[in-house]
Amino acid sequence: MTKVAAITGGASGIGRGTAKRLLDDGWTVVAIDMSETGLATLRKDFASYGSRLEVQQCDVTSADSVSAAFREIGTRHPRLNGLVCSAGLLRIGPLDEMPVEEFDALFSVNVRGLWLSAREAMPLLKAAGAADETARVVFLASISGIRHKIDSGAYAATKAAVIALTKVWAVESAPHKVLVNAIAPATVDTPMVRAHLNPGGNTRYRTSGTSPLGRIAQPEDMASVIRFLLSDDAAYVNGTVIPVDGGTSAAFVPPQGR
Repeated sequence: MTKVAAITGGASGIGRGTAKRLLDDGWTVVAIDMSETGLATLRKDFASYGSRLEVQQCDVTSADSVSAAFREIGTRHPRLNGLVCSAGLLRIGPLDEMPVEEFDALFSVNVRGLWLSAREAMPLLKAAGAADETARVVFLASISGIRHKIDSGAYAATKAAVIALTKVWAVESAPHKVLVNAIAPATVDTPMVRAHLNPGGNTRYRTSGTSPLGRIAQPEDMASVIRFLLSDDAAYVNGTVIPVDGGTSAAFVPPQGR
């Protein structure tokens, strides 16, 4: 039987990379995104996967939109085997200078939107668990939620909240055979981050560095670990947060000359 996964933020970045990885592995993927243009591009680029790629427009900041999206998904798929919450927002700035609307937007997408998506997907995931099928959730946390950075305090706070949700939800959903885990990337080359890396952009964004491996991550690096957490090989992994950062957070590297 073909497994079914829903991916928020599925039209770009880590969500898009994960969709491709799962499609390559034979899954049916429902890509959820607020961008109709992005979903149309995804459908065009991934046309070779045929009906195994489905798209669903949804604004994760709207409870009504999320509820309607998962009701629609449920009419086609009475069970979900996987949920990947990849929709995210990045805003940069010192905490004492950040506009209230930017602070609120970060929590609305990164925390509330993630919670709404998982809450609405949970009945479909529990149905899979009750049928002894795979039932997994993967949240996108961040290294910034573990090792905080200046000028990213609000973003870091949202990712620390994601980590807390991961751990508590993992225990609460375990009796239903739904496993909940998270990955914590460092800097990943995605459209969300790329805008802050342009020379002269002056956005105050501070990357986590090129990592001890000598490069920043690609979406495919994240997709591989997400795929593991959705697989049978991770059947006893629950409530974990896996850093996927090439060793960036493993040890501090002092600047040259010190």
